[in-house]
Amino acid sequence: MTNPAPPRKSPDQPWRTEGTPEEPAKPSPGGRRWRGGWWNLVAAALIVFVIANLALSFFGDGDEPTISYTEFSKQVDDGNVSTIYSKGDAIQGELKQARDRPGGDGTYTKFKTQRPAFADDRLWGDLTRNNVTVTAEPVVQQRSLLANLLLSLAPMALLVVLWIVIARRARVGMGGAGAMFGRKAPPKPVELEPGQKRTTFADVAGIDEVEGELNDVVDFLKNPDAYRRMGAKMPRGVLLAGPPGTGKTLLARAVAGEAGVPFFSASASEFIEMIVGVGASRVRELFAEARKVAPSIIFIDEIDTIGRARGGGAAMGGHDEREQTLNQILTEMDGFSGSEGVIVIAATNRADILDPALTRPGRFDRVVSVAPPDRGGREAILRIHTREIPLAPDVDLAQVARTTPGMTGAELANLANEAALLAVKRGQDRVTRSDLSDALEKVQLGAERALVMPLEERRRTAYHESGHALLGMLQPGADPVRKITIVPRGRALGVTLSTPDADKYAYTEEYLRGRIIGALGGMAAEHVVYGGITTGSESDLEQVTRIARGMVARWGMSERVGRLSALPDDDRQTYGLAAAPGTLDVIDGEMRRIVDDCYEEACHKLREHRARLDALAAALLERETLEETDAYRIAGIARPAKDAEA
Repeated sequence: MTNPAPPRKSPDQPWRTEGTPEEPAKPSPGGRRWRGGWWNLVAAALIVFVIANLALSFFGDGDEPTISYTEFSKQVDDGNVSTIYSKGDAIQGELKQARDRPGGDGTYTKFKTQRPAFADDRLWGDLTRNNVTVTAEPVVQQRSLLANLLLSLAPMALLVVLWIVIARRARVGMGGAGAMFGRKAPPKPVELEPGQKRTTFADVAGIDEVEGELNDVVDFLKNPDAYRRMGAKMPRGVLLAGPPGTGKTLLARAVAGEAGVPFFSASASEFIEMIVGVGASRVRELFAEARKVAPSIIFIDEIDTIGRARGGGAAMGGHDEREQTLNQILTEMDGFSGSEGVIVIAATNRADILDPALTRPGRFDRVVSVAPPDRGGREAILRIHTREIPLAPDVDLAQVARTTPGMTGAELANLANEAALLAVKRGQDRVTRSDLSDALEKVQLGAERALVMPLEERRRTAYHESGHALLGMLQPGADPVRKITIVPRGRALGVTLSTPDADKYAYTEEYLRGRIIGALGGMAAEHVVYGGITTGSESDLEQVTRIARGMVARWGMSERVGRLSALPDDDRQTYGLAAAPGTLDVIDGEMRRIVDDCYEEACHKLREHRARLDALAAALLERETLEETDAYRIAGIARPAKDAEA
């Protein structure tokens, strides 16, 4: 089993690492800069404290007006004073009933006043006579210094927290625009957990020729001195190009694991940010970290995200973020010397759109094509992905490999997992041959749908699929029919599965015409039996159009168009842009001629073998699904001999 990619240490670090040595922690920055920063913080805290005390004092004194001593004496004589407190000549008190404030701004009950030093009144007698309580504690309790301090600490604490956050984010310092928008300094890579196994070539199968090319990189990383003595230099960059799921990322990790060097991996899209300059800064940081622990490997996945050819209309003066990031990658790779020991490996499934400056010698100067595995490779991949899956004795992985042409390593891993899931759902303790067969059907044909069709529609579907299957059996050199079913799967009401016994890498004109005849078999069967057609042939016609267009416009199989590639980019929807209008008309006419000839031949063969067509349709209506052996037996046709490779 392969090892999962190690997690990032921080969301701000756009790459993952494995096998990197642990670095000692650096002391926190100090010195005059930070001392000055703390003095500024203390000064700001004092200012906040003073302002808070003034505000508290202002709001605290607002409900206790100062009244004249004359007014106080009048309220005592009126019996409206309930409580007073005196300290020297200062008097605080509280009225029984509220009175208007001096100046007419609201009312008050608590007050304070000052007894004149020259007053010769009999205050105590007046207070006693009017039952005024003279207390030993102030009527209005003033907050202590500690209480004021605690109340003022709240805004000060908020200021401290805000200051610390800003200071920490500002420590990225020279990060340019990234510092302004809160990017943190990238953490240092940490060592893998003790005992964790790294990916090696033992975890890779099915692409031996690619593995052989990458062995040069492994040997260079292990023995750099031997290459230097001979004056040899390893490629600075290796580009892995191939369809999705062929194991490009796994190969890069296996190279690092086999050589025992640190491995930095990131997706190209993770360098792109809205702020121009952030991506280039991250590239610089990544390459700087890789140089510190050299020899090492940097792996950039989906590099076409930032490596597209420059100069498009989307760029604004060459200063958009994607182009700046690409320019930084080019600069970093150009700055390598042979002694640094840093090798860049990148992966893409669109090598044709990469910038020429990226693939020139001195940068990604070695392009390795990673193709889907052949039959032997598929068997080896299946064995790797079933190492931890208990298999029943009836499981034949070689047979599974024969029936899965064109499948990539990722698809085969998914197939093994789907079979294990089916075994668990069925309560089994082992994965059987039936589980693998059903999982393959689910992967290739889609999941079964619980769709109840009327009998007449099921009968029409049975004839449609029987037409596909019968023409596939009758056509010389056609792929053998593996299964026929009228159980709805995915978007289809029925499916006929045909796969070759051995992998094909070049197709003859006869084989392609047979593919068209087989694809038109469903429509032809409906036409022969019912005299009309339905919408069920949509996907068949798409396949027919694609094959016919390739024969005429790309593979030189038309006398009128000639031996040229008139639509080389047909698969990328540029139809109508790569040829003159007259040539396009000729292509259209030739496509129609080929398809019409194939359709006439399909109808002719089905009329000639109508009894076999009826037998297959009847068997499908009765059993819904026919395996390869039963289908050939019911049709009365001998199964073609398997190719030597099979």
